[in-house]
Amino acid sequence: MARKKTSTFEDLIEIAAFLPWWAGVGLAILAYVLLHPIAIAEIATPTQAGQMGQFAGKQLYKILATYGQYLLPLICFIGAGISAWRRRQRRQLISGVEQSPAAGALDGMSWQEFEMLVGEAFRREGFAVTETGGGGADGGVDLVLAKDGEKFLVQCKQWRAFKVGVNVVRELYGVMAAKGAAGGYVVTSGQFTQEAKDFASGRNITLMDGAALRALIGDIKAAPATESAEDTAPACPSCGSAMVRRVAKRGANAGNAFWGCTQYPACKGVRGL
Repeated sequence: MARKKTSTFEDLIEIAAFLPWWAGVGLAILAYVLLHPIAIAEIATPTQAGQMGQFAGKQLYKILATYGQYLLPLICFIGAGISAWRRRQRRQLISGVEQSPAAGALDGMSWQEFEMLVGEAFRREGFAVTETGGGGADGGVDLVLAKDGEKFLVQCKQWRAFKVGVNVVRELYGVMAAKGAAGGYVVTSGQFTQEAKDFASGRNITLMDGAALRALIGDIKAAPATESAEDTAPACPSCGSAMVRRVAKRGANAGNAFWGCTQYPACKGVRGL
């Protein structure tokens, strides 16, 4: 889905909205503190012809500061308000899923709400989450996660009627290689085809269906007994947190995939695949 064209003013507000609300408020105050002295400063009238260029430059700075001392804080305050509202909305989505174990709690969401829910779930697991904000419902990578110096990419697929196929997983794997990501997640409220599961097996890609997402959120502590450990993320045997698929980088098991706790290094619980 293509993004509609926006003005520069709207783009700046959107950038500010990606920041925590308190950071937006801080930037608003800082912008005013820095620009106000320039706006009210007196500029000496030039007495020589050679000073006209410098005088014109100072006048331009003064005009920009006069408008900027109000415009930039306004942008930051609006962005901070949007950021706070989105944070509240994400918490409400998490709360709704926690209180409703039924699959309909996920199926009834729009794709935008589903992406917000997934992002908040990973934030609760200690990841720094960046919402890419573009591309619409099928626009590739939706979230970028960071934790312990490693980057992970996430695709969210709010597909109620169809299973997520192997092409989606292949697409993510290609972007992971291009971006140098340590791992990736494909998260859906539905299910995955067997071909998608086979492709993800042995690669550092975790497929999370609705049951696994609820496990990550904390609605349930373990994957249902009817699901294979190869298909969904299990619970950590040590602390009960959700686990992620990892690949051993050194030692006797180098190159082998395993389930590692999302709370690592605080928790070093592992499960074999």
